[in-house]
Amino acid sequence: MTLSCPLPKLDFDTINLGHGSGGTLTSQLLDAGVFKLLENDLLNKKHDGAIFNLNGKVAMSTDTYVVSPIFFEGGNIGDLAINGTVNDLAMCGAAAKYLTLGFVLEEGLKMTEFWEILLSIKAACEVAGVKIVTGDTKVVERGKGDKIFINTTGIGIVHTNANIDAENIKAGDKIILSGPLARHGITVMSHRQGLQFESTISSDTRPLNQIVLSLLDEFGDKIHFLRDPTRGGLATVLNEIATGAKLGIDIAQKNMSVEEEVSGACEMLGLDPMYVANEGLFVAVVDCSVADDLLKKLKQWEYGEMASIIGEMTMDHPRQVIMKSLIGGRRVVNMLPGEQLPRIC
Repeated sequence: MTLSCPLPKLDFDTINLGHGSGGTLTSQLLDAGVFKLLENDLLNKKHDGAIFNLNGKVAMSTDTYVVSPIFFEGGNIGDLAINGTVNDLAMCGAAAKYLTLGFVLEEGLKMTEFWEILLSIKAACEVAGVKIVTGDTKVVERGKGDKIFINTTGIGIVHTNANIDAENIKAGDKIILSGPLARHGITVMSHRQGLQFESTISSDTRPLNQIVLSLLDEFGDKIHFLRDPTRGGLATVLNEIATGAKLGIDIAQKNMSVEEEVSGACEMLGLDPMYVANEGLFVAVVDCSVADDLLKKLKQWEYGEMASIIGEMTMDHPRQVIMKSLIGGRRVVNMLPGEQLPRIC
């Protein structure tokens, strides 16, 4: 979702150091751009902080986004920054309410590019139902950044039925994956490498808060753990779960969905989809008694058609993830040892 709104009249076509000085150019950039576009009752106070009321248990998360390139099929660094923090809160069982927004802008960034990113931020906030309430903008010299970096910090109210904690995981719990692997990472990598495919591969960046809250409404504390497999991909998240729960994990490769064009791109680039970043996907560890019903509900979600039960927790081989391959063999799935795909989020 992208909004259509003309770029306001500004004195410069690109960001310069004056836009970070705190003076007239800063005020012009923020007043005509950020504040006007993202206005709400809290942001309009233009304070260094925001004061608001929250009831119940609260979750908080922060993340910094440095993806390169900043525009890619299906999104850009702006909606990625909103969705990423909204999703981190959702993985805590929380509904995001308020976000901070911090920019590090490089001298020379085109105003048209900055405006397009702002429009995507606004659209993503509207879809997720969150408000930007305060933030910060800094400008660095040309060559000392990479066009734009964004930090978002979010705060939200934890669902009353939620009890998301690795300590709740037990042997026999089922592991559910909400959709196909590797779309975001392969989209960014293909843009970076200038690769062309017969069908368009687009990022799966999207907010997950509504589907997660809906699942919590129905299944509550039977959902023992949630995590979105971003950097390091599914393999890294599963290893973190196994380590945190002090249990083993058995998974079946045949149950993990990878779209054909994504699989082909992974083969071309020499990548394993299990280690590639995702941005609109989550892993749920749930009580075996609700696994089938939860999967059925998840498949009714507009993005959940390819959701599946990929494995289960086991007392065997503690802290190890073992995968049964398509040809019937078994192998250890280790955590990503280093950086496979730089600057993915």
